[in-house]
Amino acid sequence: MSAAPPVFLGSEVVEKHLQHASLLVPSLEAALANFSSGAEGGVVQPIRTVVPVQKYSGFLGVMPAYSAKDDALTTKLVTFYEHKKDSSVPSHQATVLLFDPRNGSLKAVMDGSVITAKRTAAVSAIATKVRIWNRTKENAVKFARSVKGPVQVCPSAQEAVTGADVIITVTMATMPILFGEWIKPGAHINAVGASRPDWRELNDEVMKNSVLYVDSREAALNESGDVILSRAEIFAELGEVVKGTKPALPEKTTVFKSLGIAVEDTVAAKLVYDSWSAGN
Repeated sequence: MSAAPPVFLGSEVVEKHLQHASLLVPSLEAALANFSSGAEGGVVQPIRTVVPVQKYSGFLGVMPAYSAKDDALTTKLVTFYEHKKDSSVPSHQATVLLFDPRNGSLKAVMDGSVITAKRTAAVSAIATKVRIWNRTKENAVKFARSVKGPVQVCPSAQEAVTGADVIITVTMATMPILFGEWIKPGAHINAVGASRPDWRELNDEVMKNSVLYVDSREAALNESGDVILSRAEIFAELGEVVKGTKPALPEKTTVFKSLGIAVEDTVAAKLVYDSWSAGN
């Protein structure tokens, strides 16, 4: 008897079942703690495989993970392309495959772009009042109109970050766009972009004068140009802070270099599937 065919869960369904941060955040906290606990945490996650598509200035990333404590097995396939000109196609697209860990059957194919956005937002500390800068002003204005709450579009990156308590960088920059002399002492920076070993968002002054947290030491030392090229010392994984084995240092200037790790997608995808199954 053949296994039941996998279900397809599109972006609207995924959005519906991931809309409550109160469910996602604690699940991700537990997953990060498990990841940073080594073998006893039950997370098996090889470093992301990235296939360059040089002809079209793109990359394909493959991110598998198994979480024993969640009994969840997934692989995320993500493409990211540097569009030189404005394009209707997003720079990042993703699909998550959810398997039955008991027998390897494919249970679901689901939109991974919403999962990526939601789990990244949940892992990063996002401020409620936002000042934004984008290389293309029209895109900044479009974003400002799409979100609730006060949003100020700034003419420069420097103006956007001056005096800010929380700074978030989400770019495909290959050279630093954020400089140490702009940063308020005690600020916290979530560096989400520049996910290649030769790409950077933050200059040496930012990296070396801040306490550096990462989601994965191995990933940061292999994939993050911000970490590799600055030779900044990693203080802790975020999971170690969640577990309480390493402290948070709110009085210091801090950087969280977020590369995104596969177990985050695994936990989020399992939440989506379980929630969807409960309603069907």
